[in-house]
Amino acid sequence: MKNIVVYLFLLITQVFFAQSSFEKGNALYQKGQYQQAVDAYESIVKEDKQHSAELYFNLGNAYYKLNKVAPSIYNYEKALVLKPHDPDVLNNLKFAKKLTIDEIKEIPKVGFAKLIQNFTGIFDYNTWAKISVVISFVFLLSFIGYYFSQLTLSKRLYFIGMFILLVALLVTVSAAITEKTHFNNDRPAIVFAELSEVRSEPQKAGAAIILLHEGVKVYVIETVGQWKKIELTDGTEGWIDGSTIREVK
Repeated sequence: MKNIVVYLFLLITQVFFAQSSFEKGNALYQKGQYQQAVDAYESIVKEDKQHSAELYFNLGNAYYKLNKVAPSIYNYEKALVLKPHDPDVLNNLKFAKKLTIDEIKEIPKVGFAKLIQNFTGIFDYNTWAKISVVISFVFLLSFIGYYFSQLTLSKRLYFIGMFILLVALLVTVSAAITEKTHFNNDRPAIVFAELSEVRSEPQKAGAAIILLHEGVKVYVIETVGQWKKIELTDGTEGWIDGSTIREVK
């Protein structure tokens, strides 16, 4: 019992601290004291295990005002992990990316793979899962209606509805699984060093493939010691010193 009380006290204290610091950061931001706002927000990131998209969004805004490219993009990307497709975050991220030096093209997927990605990417896996639960509930109601219905026409309508709902359920569950798999396998990272060399091998003796500047988004494929194999949005692959990037997730 004593341990539970102590835990609740610590939890309440932590929540109060986070809320107080968040409001303090917002007030400092409104006054144009962006560095102080960053310090307030970062204190929450360090002390609190539960972070919100709003926290990372505001932190990204404060860094953007300080013209710190990599930290602003990094925090906007963190916000999108928690709140995908948020229009405000996407809009500010677009402006932040304009501050980067490198212009790396993105090779779009084509064919059937593109259609699948476009469809499943409409929602994140949590939203797809919620839709599946709702469809399952409606399917159950349709089954009850079918079971207790006395009229032949009603039974046919319920049966057709159940069939359509079953197909919809399979589609939404598949979409949720696809997005969850993509989320787990996707390892985005942001380059924080002013200048980083991508090499052909995980060692300094490897030939330089491309030079990257801060703020560029890459995807981590593999890790060997301090080196990370990355892929750019244009399909270029190579090895980069892990200390020069920060993974978003």
